[in-house]
Amino acid sequence: MEPNIASPAALIGDPGRAAMLQLLMDGRAHPAGALAWAAGLTAQAASNHLTRLVDGGLATVEREGRHRYYRLANAEVAHALEALAVLAAPVRSLEQPRSPKARALRDGRCCYGHLAGRLGIAVADGLVDRGLIVPADDKLYAVTAAGCAWFEDLGLDLASLRSKRGAARQCLDWTERRHHLAGPLGVALLSRMADLAWLDADRASRVVRLTALGRQELLARLGVDLEAAEGREAA
Repeated sequence: MEPNIASPAALIGDPGRAAMLQLLMDGRAHPAGALAWAAGLTAQAASNHLTRLVDGGLATVEREGRHRYYRLANAEVAHALEALAVLAAPVRSLEQPRSPKARALRDGRCCYGHLAGRLGIAVADGLVDRGLIVPADDKLYAVTAAGCAWFEDLGLDLASLRSKRGAARQCLDWTERRHHLAGPLGVALLSRMADLAWLDADRASRVVRLTALGRQELLARLGVDLEAAEGREAA
């Protein structure tokens, strides 16, 4: 029997539910009130939509006292949403986002636990240019021997990052239309960079900013010069 894709498509297709799903893309659990605010819905309307998302298998709910916290059901839902974002018509303001938040999200953001946006692309490009990861079939990256040494020197245990779908995956960035590093390795790298104070993640949004230390380390370790790239773009 063929899977009925119409059911999840209908759930995602509602603008209110789509807005709440996009907020959940940061991988964290959010209360219904925050999701209602993000989608511009009343509390009652948001509750109804969230019930449908849970019943439809796109979200899960965790009860803590009187409060309910929602998150995406699994990584497959996140990948489907990212794919739909790529298929969506280009946003007219994509090249020059009008709002500060839109510009910040394009510069760097958390994409279901891994690094995305221009910063994510720059890191992935640096890893490829240095021969640390190599694009492979099935939207995967192969980690080279030099890459294993590089990640281990950074404090990552690659042996613990095994996955049936591949530890290092290519994820098509919806703003840049290019691939960044995803999968367990991408998640571990973002977490480690935050621990090392290379990145500053905004807990109120998916925005991720590079610190002064991070700029120095990325330049030294990967040859990534974001300041030069930003200067060329401004010119």
